[in-house]
Amino acid sequence: MKIPTDYETELGRMDKEISELEENMSSGPIDGGTTTRLLYHMFHRASLTGSFAEFEVTETAINNAIRRIGPWADLCFLKASLDFKFHRLPNTKQDLEMVRCLADSPQGKVLKADIALQEGRYQDARTGYERAIEDNRTWDNLVRLAYFDTKMGDEASAEQLYVEAEDEITAKEMRSYAWVELQRGLLDLSHGRYEETRVHYNRANEAYSGYWLIDEHVAELLGAQGKYEDAVALYKEVIVRVPKPELQQAIGELYALMGNPDKGQSWYEKALAGYLESVQHGDVHYYHHLADFYADAREDGKEAVKWAQKDLELRQNFATQAAMAWAYYRNGQFTDALDLMNKALSSGVRDARLFREAAMIHMAAGQSGEGKRFLNEAAEINPWYENFHVHR
Repeated sequence: MKIPTDYETELGRMDKEISELEENMSSGPIDGGTTTRLLYHMFHRASLTGSFAEFEVTETAINNAIRRIGPWADLCFLKASLDFKFHRLPNTKQDLEMVRCLADSPQGKVLKADIALQEGRYQDARTGYERAIEDNRTWDNLVRLAYFDTKMGDEASAEQLYVEAEDEITAKEMRSYAWVELQRGLLDLSHGRYEETRVHYNRANEAYSGYWLIDEHVAELLGAQGKYEDAVALYKEVIVRVPKPELQQAIGELYALMGNPDKGQSWYEKALAGYLESVQHGDVHYYHHLADFYADAREDGKEAVKWAQKDLELRQNFATQAAMAWAYYRNGQFTDALDLMNKALSSGVRDARLFREAAMIHMAAGQSGEGKRFLNEAAEINPWYENFHVHR
């Protein structure tokens, strides 16, 4: 008899809790507390499976509950969390204002710091995370600041914060521990330390077995190590469970690296269909991926500019500015590319791939000296910055 993985066990437990809550609600009057617990379970299940269909069902249920019950603080925060997850920042702000003082609650303040980071207000984000930790030293607040420090190049601080976050996690929260280990692995991966990355990913799997997200990270690592066939095989296994277009794009890119672009094209077509289906549905969270897809998978500068502009209009931060700059570069608009890239660099972010793109843009704009400097800085951060990576 097959022993269920930790992931399967948790899904089963969630399904049982959801079923019991639905049964309780069907046999009695509408209860705000029970409804909120049900919706939180539905949201967490969707987050665990990565299923957009589950998120859609959850979102509809949240909106219906708010119409029936009214703007309860917990319901409105859940709605804000879902809107933020899908890059709907104006909606997220409105959600936080639906209930008096929600935006100034501990959880509201953290979400406002997340919004500040997405909007390129970096000092506001840092201050928000630091104050959240002072008020409530939880593992997830520590991880938020660690992620910020990672982007700003303070590796030592980020690693220390991740270690402290793990110390705050209880034995009952092994999925959370696994997630932090994935973040520590990504930190090592961004510096080209592949063996250390694998150690963290192995710890994550030991702590919480069967989770597709861990396998996805391992596949990226295999690709970075040049083990392309192994990476493709693992990605295909993950896609059976979670058919995300960004994973299909990754397979296409791996086939291109293997010198088999014809096989890669079919995966690119699947990825593009998934991105566009999401956009046609009214979603915006794949704008960034579409800009990357057209810039690098297709090298279609015009389309890359189109989607990068849409994303930039939603949120002005180093990532969207750099994506716009790279799209301009692909479209031959080197002056525009240089202006946007300099804005992205002014954030203080230190990232090898960002510096690599900055180098290419500076060279194309006739600033070869600056271009060489950025290539050197990229190599200092990660000597293997040209290797396969996933656009996240």
